[in-house]
Amino acid sequence: MAETAQLFITCIIDTLYPEIGEAVVQVLKRAGVKLEFPPGQTCCGQPAFNAGVRDQARLMAIHTIRVFENTSGPIVIPSGSCAGMIRHQYSELFANDPQWLPKAKSLAGRVYEFSEFLVDYLGITDVGARFPHRITYHASCHLNREMGIDRQPRALLSKVKDAEFVELPSATDCCGFGGVFSVEHPEISAAMLERKIANIEASGAPLIVCGDAGCITNINGGLHRRGKPQRMLHIAQVLAST
Repeated sequence: MAETAQLFITCIIDTLYPEIGEAVVQVLKRAGVKLEFPPGQTCCGQPAFNAGVRDQARLMAIHTIRVFENTSGPIVIPSGSCAGMIRHQYSELFANDPQWLPKAKSLAGRVYEFSEFLVDYLGITDVGARFPHRITYHASCHLNREMGIDRQPRALLSKVKDAEFVELPSATDCCGFGGVFSVEHPEISAAMLERKIANIEASGAPLIVCGDAGCITNINGGLHRRGKPQRMLHIAQVLAST
């Protein structure tokens, strides 16, 4: 019997990168997962939370809980930042709310980031992908530091046929995005992005794989403005290739 899972697609993928969403669906269906997509889903509330606007963040979190609480199965999120928000920060948002804290914790227990779901929940590392290119991997901050996920995407990439993987120097360094951080501290953010692009060039890889669309947007923007040929891809796009 196929595993049933809920897909939380995230705002930035829904708005800017529908092709990433399509790749996520393709990979999960190939892995035998029966996907459901609650249509009422919106933002998880992370931008408001990070900006310190907690009342608005709570409203969005309550909406998200209501959308998913009557569904069944794990919730798959192709983003370390959004997955981290629901798994870790919802409990902080509702720490003093006896009505919503249990619901937040229940939802958090069902959340899996995309690569985590494949490797740790389904026990799959080889999804049948073929990607004949040299690639490297950028470890996004929320995925690596907040979620503690680094082994899983690397395990999946190691099984991609014909891919040549090279290490990215200082792979765990922040790209400078951080959501509102890049707006509130543009000079620091720009310096961090400059260092990240220098390390991308040093890797010699034309394609950089990542699990967060925020990093993809920030780094691709920096590469484009500098006239660089390298480009970022979401890991789902690599894993969907055959």
